Amino acid sequence: MSDTNNASAVFADPTPLGLIGLAIGCAALAPIALGLTITPAALKTAAIICLLFGGGCQFLAGTMSLANRNLFGGTLFTAFAFNWVLNWWMLSSVAGGVIPDHTVMLSVDICSLIIFVAMTYGFGFFSGLLFFFLLIIDLMYVFKVAAAVTGTMALAMPIAALTILLGLTALWIAFALLLNPLAGRLFWFPGPVFSAAPQAK
Repeated sequence: MSDTNNASAVFADPTPLGLIGLAIGCAALAPIALGLTITPAALKTAAIICLLFGGGCQFLAGTMSLANRNLFGGTLFTAFAFNWVLNWWMLSSVAGGVIPDHTVMLSVDICSLIIFVAMTYGFGFFSGLLFFFLLIIDLMYVFKVAAAVTGTMALAMPIAALTILLGLTALWIAFALLLNPLAGRLFWFPGPVFSAAPQAK
């Protein structure tokens, strides 16, 4: 996910750290999204995992990426880290009997969808797998907005399935970045979907 020269990097590539944190956050959300457990204890347990791994790992990865002059990775990870903090607050609030305001959350989800669609296009210039990763996030937000607008519960299971797929894809990319340099092309990692436009002289 790097768009900087390794020679100018301050830190080692933090992308695997951010993706592993995201995967653990998705794993914490999966039982709740699937309806396997929705007790206050489950909500509070998932909340702290979202805060520490989803928020903490991604914030660290984002700030390290920005220090490495990696604009795309740094922007995505840092912004998404605060989204995980929001997940922590929402889960904690629901566990305490406070339901977040529907209208405010719908407005934020629509804004997030617009942001992630633009980021998806940008990541298509780096790798098809990163492009697919962002497409999963886009689809999650499309379903979340549709569910919020219509009030249907029919999209709950597709959102849960996408949460699991997002976590698995994050692990795949992280393992590719960590293990492929050591073991060869162990994990499939395709090249860019789009070609960058030639620079004007």
